[in-house]
Amino acid sequence: MGRFLVNFFCKETMEKEARITEGYWHRFSSFLRNCMFNVLSVGPVPNHIAFIMDGNRRYAKKRNLPVGNGHKAGFSSLLWILGYCYELGVKYVTIYAFSIDNFKRRPSEVQTLMDLMLEKIEEMLKEESIVNKYGIRLCFIGNLKLLSDHVREAAERAMKVTAKNDRAVLLICVAYTSTDEIVHAVEESCEDKLDQSRAVGKINGWGNHSDNDQTSPKDHKHDPVIKVVDLENRMYMAVAPDPDILVRSSGETRLSNFLLWQSSYSQLYCPAALWPDLGLWHLVWAVLSYQRSYPYLQKKRKQQ
Repeated sequence: MGRFLVNFFCKETMEKEARITEGYWHRFSSFLRNCMFNVLSVGPVPNHIAFIMDGNRRYAKKRNLPVGNGHKAGFSSLLWILGYCYELGVKYVTIYAFSIDNFKRRPSEVQTLMDLMLEKIEEMLKEESIVNKYGIRLCFIGNLKLLSDHVREAAERAMKVTAKNDRAVLLICVAYTSTDEIVHAVEESCEDKLDQSRAVGKINGWGNHSDNDQTSPKDHKHDPVIKVVDLENRMYMAVAPDPDILVRSSGETRLSNFLLWQSSYSQLYCPAALWPDLGLWHLVWAVLSYQRSYPYLQKKRKQQ
């Protein structure tokens, strides 16, 4: 009995010391991170960073884990990266969560991803979640009609619940490709122009005036030509400014049909680390790379 009590109290003492040490380390690392962010803040801080979260499956395969575990590890990495971004002062973060092309994967993997997405949406709405900690407004971007009813309803509920948050914005691209977004914008713009033409036609009484009536479509201002600004206003991503930095993990240098319209003058950063391995230093290097290129990028944007 005495030996048991000694072992019990020794174990309790060791656990207490470990918690104290962990607390000290957490405060120390937070202090260093704040110092680093203060230094970075001397230069231009990006307003919008977009991420292609590549490498979850390779991460799982490398460790002989189920694919679902790789995606869960990727979500944990996302939470850390989001925290770093918002602490630095980045207001908009966009993530490529699920491409329309991903529906072509094995049905079991697609179902796993949908279940994980539904689970994480619910988690993000809890009181102690990162959403409430940083005052994040959630925006789901893409062709949401392609999602299952449960996932789509959860996404719509999340957007409604967080609609009044204004400190930061997280844009989640799901059932998204850039080509689908552009087609959507063209279709919406054409419908707008057609509605405007019909409205002008009613005002001018097309088809109901006599031969002596001099009224013509020119009497009311209406431009039937679709312009760039018309398309941009109808993009899914019209709710946010163009990204300053686009990060793709795993060393791949392809955009994979992501933000093709919006990333013309974005700084590209492609670290070799798989998404679950991405950390603070990768974000720091991305920002430093952006700051070095900032004058050139600003010049090109002004010339646009």
